[in-house]
Amino acid sequence: MVALLSTWPWENFGNLKYILYGPLVAQVVYSYAYEEDITKALWCLHILIICGFKALVHQLWSVFNNMLFVTRTLRINPKGIDFKQIDHEWHWDNYIILQAIIASLICYMSPPLMMMMNSLPLWNTKGLIALIVLHVTFSEPLYYFLHRSIHRNNYFFTHYHSFHHSSPVPHPMTAGNATLLENLILCVVAGVPLIGSCLFGFGSLSVMYGYAVMFDFMRCLGHCNVEIFSHKLFETLPFLRYLIYTPTYHSLHHQEMGTNFCLFMPLFDVLGNTQNPNSWELQKKIRLSAGERKRVPEFVFLAHGVDVMSAMHAPFVFRSFASIPYTTRFFLLPMWPFTFCVMLGMWAWSKTFLFSFYTLRNNLCQTWGVPRFGFQYFLPFATQGINNLIEEAILTADKIGVKVISLAALNKNEALNGGGTLFVNKHPDLRVRVVHGNTLTAAVILYELPKDVKEVFLTGATSKLGRAIALYLCRRGVRVLMLTLSVERFQKIQKEAPVEFQNYLVQVTKYNAAQHCKTWIVGKWLTPREQSWAPAGTHFHQFVVPPILKFRRNCTYGDLAAMRLPKNVEGLATCEYTMERGVVHACHAGGVVHMLEGWEHHEVGAIDVDRIDLVWEAAMKYGLSSVSSLTN
Repeated sequence: MVALLSTWPWENFGNLKYILYGPLVAQVVYSYAYEEDITKALWCLHILIICGFKALVHQLWSVFNNMLFVTRTLRINPKGIDFKQIDHEWHWDNYIILQAIIASLICYMSPPLMMMMNSLPLWNTKGLIALIVLHVTFSEPLYYFLHRSIHRNNYFFTHYHSFHHSSPVPHPMTAGNATLLENLILCVVAGVPLIGSCLFGFGSLSVMYGYAVMFDFMRCLGHCNVEIFSHKLFETLPFLRYLIYTPTYHSLHHQEMGTNFCLFMPLFDVLGNTQNPNSWELQKKIRLSAGERKRVPEFVFLAHGVDVMSAMHAPFVFRSFASIPYTTRFFLLPMWPFTFCVMLGMWAWSKTFLFSFYTLRNNLCQTWGVPRFGFQYFLPFATQGINNLIEEAILTADKIGVKVISLAALNKNEALNGGGTLFVNKHPDLRVRVVHGNTLTAAVILYELPKDVKEVFLTGATSKLGRAIALYLCRRGVRVLMLTLSVERFQKIQKEAPVEFQNYLVQVTKYNAAQHCKTWIVGKWLTPREQSWAPAGTHFHQFVVPPILKFRRNCTYGDLAAMRLPKNVEGLATCEYTMERGVVHACHAGGVVHMLEGWEHHEVGAIDVDRIDLVWEAAMKYGLSSVSSLTN
């Protein structure tokens, strides 16, 4: 049986819970439009604005916490947040709705109090003093006593507080993620100083807004997984150790749970003899180690941006958005101009940066981002700068001891750097292995084909992947219709095939040549008109970026070649562009397999057709699985 007040009344509403703000919005609009007395409207407006500020505080703290390229060396818990924790904290903002409802009820039930609130001056120094006194003498001790009591009472901890502590890695969003009962208690803890200062006649708008926002700011600070305070501050001003906690201080509470119960002031832990003796020593240790080299990743995937809108799919922008496959969200469109300006800034000043990480078989795997977007790779004047960024990333990886670095789609573009050969030839003594991952990409496409297939139609036939797919299939007696206008390039590939299989490679120059073939392998963009040549029931396998439009309703479309990471992956919380959770592009997976196998060769340039089956078997051995989806 569910414990009383352990769940939220709107728990099953999903995102429709935001309708609960509707009455407040309606009151503001109606009063300003039709009523002369806007007392209610003003109070409702204050509530909505404060709620907005509270959400903004959490969002900004989340942005900072997830900027690994800024915070990596100061992280307290080195583990990564996973999808499970993000889902657990998805409705972290329930408490903001609760506070809005309670604030509304209090004032609607007490018109004199509402009148008093709406007549508050902008500033009152006495109000600030009264609020501080009430916070220190009421809020801090009450929270400390109740928090410690809940931890020491098995029933209350199990049925209520364990929900908050079930997030293994503290995050600013963890701060508000608690049960209804706990947040009702927090409403009392945070509300008494505000209401008390007003009842004493010393209230002000500045104090009301400041305290409401600062209360959340401090809670986010405590749950941030980054130590922001310098240890020198507390050595210079030792008394601050009694007045303000640090992220490290509160993280110890989450790790050991028997100490550090205070709200914001460690003074009460000292008085209650519950302060963790390692609190300040660990804080100092983390700060001093900031300049030291951290754990070196075994594998790096060198990614890049796709388009301006997809930049908001980064985990340091919107964590929840990044944890689901990317799709265009219309509510993000107003942010496009700002994001475009950020893109221009990155173009001018930014360097390759740490984007995300996860752990697989105790190997640290990181994604580094080249600060360039898809369209920039096709600007002739930008190619040298992009190659310089890729080269710099490879040399950095080599210097720090990375084993394998895998290049994402456009970072290995043949016209850009010959599929990575440019860097390997220029730096023959590289210890890090440069991998384009196309061998596994080819394997994924080939192993998704029906085993009884006799004929395929191949576009992009003379590309790196097209060549490998054609040679592999012809060796197995599959007739390959290779769409290309270049006789020379076709014949060059045909001569690579064993003599007895060369006749299985057939050059075609028009799409109508495939009007009876139901297996299309697409390596070049297809217009709806070109797709119309495919017979009903055709399946489009594809390795073209971006994927073709799903124009034909009587055909099926495969996704880009991808693989699902093994179940024992840890700390994975970001979807790779449009991929499902836990799924990565095949070139990414190819680099992972290269690292796990400990192969010593570079995988650049042309694909070694003889290694396709070997790489596939290695992927299967380590628990990676193909993602074969047919969509109408």
